Amino acid sequence: MADKAERLFIPVRFAVLTVSDTRTLEDDRSGNTLAERIEAAGHVLSDRKIVPDDVEAIRMAVTLWCADAAIDAIVTTGGTGFTGRDVTPEALEPLFDKRMDGFSQVFHRMSYDKIGTSTIQSRATAGLIDQTFVFALPGSPGACRDAWDGILKDQFDYRHMPCNFVEIMPRLAEHLKRGASER
Repeated sequence: MADKAERLFIPVRFAVLTVSDTRTLEDDRSGNTLAERIEAAGHVLSDRKIVPDDVEAIRMAVTLWCADAAIDAIVTTGGTGFTGRDVTPEALEPLFDKRMDGFSQVFHRMSYDKIGTSTIQSRATAGLIDQTFVFALPGSPGACRDAWDGILKDQFDYRHMPCNFVEIMPRLAEHLKRGASER
């Protein structure tokens, strides 16, 4: 395996989904935070949109992006709290082929250092849908900044050692190939 100095950066194609009944692209601070950080890290922002706090609207946007070969990862912001309109985990978790429990645990550990016990009011979650990474973050710019800077930036950098998401991306479809060969 090549060491970090020998590895070249590989850009990943992201989509950003803001879940909100009140935001527009002009005043979407959390979506802007993610978009800016994704592009500053050298990745591609393939698409960005806002949908209302509605299970079907969230699922439709994410499902369409997961079927799009031009998108490798989706980051959502908003709808992870406990109010009646917060439905992002309910929309996404049933679609996960594989849950990424460690993401939520690390996110809460980092968040605890900044906001203390208030972190328990977030239901940040992540998983794989088909071959697309999907992350559901809280709707605050600070939470988006913390998740990107503290977790996602390194995991989507092929040069990050000892391991990262980019190096396993070509292998995400192994179960599909295995299933086809067993028929």
